Amino acid sequence: MIKFLDIHMLMMQWSSQKRLALVVAIVTAMALLWLPMTGYASDPAQIPTGSIPTVTGTPVRAIITVLDNEQGYVNLRAGPSTVAYEIVGILVSGQQAPALGRSPGGDWIQVAYPGVPGGVAWVYSDLVLVKGNLPVVEPPPTPTRQITATIDPTLAAQFLVEIPPTRLPTFTEPASFVTPTLPADAPIASSGRVPMGLIIIGLAIVGIVGMLISFLSGR
Repeated sequence: MIKFLDIHMLMMQWSSQKRLALVVAIVTAMALLWLPMTGYASDPAQIPTGSIPTVTGTPVRAIITVLDNEQGYVNLRAGPSTVAYEIVGILVSGQQAPALGRSPGGDWIQVAYPGVPGGVAWVYSDLVLVKGNLPVVEPPPTPTRQITATIDPTLAAQFLVEIPPTRLPTFTEPASFVTPTLPADAPIASSGRVPMGLIIIGLAIVGIVGMLISFLSGR
């Protein structure tokens, strides 16, 4: 507080010219400090000349969307053919993938598919919805089919087991049954015994006679 009063008393003792010079010096110092902070905006070289380019946005890449189907997915192949190229992956219904090109016939679409050789695969165009323009892309070379290994017949014969043929039982038709017939005038052979019918009739007569005798005796 004492120093501030001393400075103020000292300035009061100065002449008007000294005080004006002090004010000019302070203003000049402040201007020199302010110019670097503004980035030299007053410098004409910093003002851009010419027309300002118009921002139009980033071009949208073509994409494919898998359509719904009975299987719920589509196969991705190494090339545009179901016969010459093998399956390398799948895309489920509704899934999207970046589209890179189209086969010369337009039947297949090349898509980005990381994880396979080259990072691309092919999908049949009727199974997907394509948005955007696609260039024609040449298909990859047809892979060489692997040679089927042959089996050594001598080695294979060691594991072959011959099963003897089993003869099925044959059906033998039984001999026809012949009904014996007797001549009409053939005499009936007699065994010499009393027929059973006569014995029964005799017993019945004896029983009836006995009942009559008992009835009459009771009277």
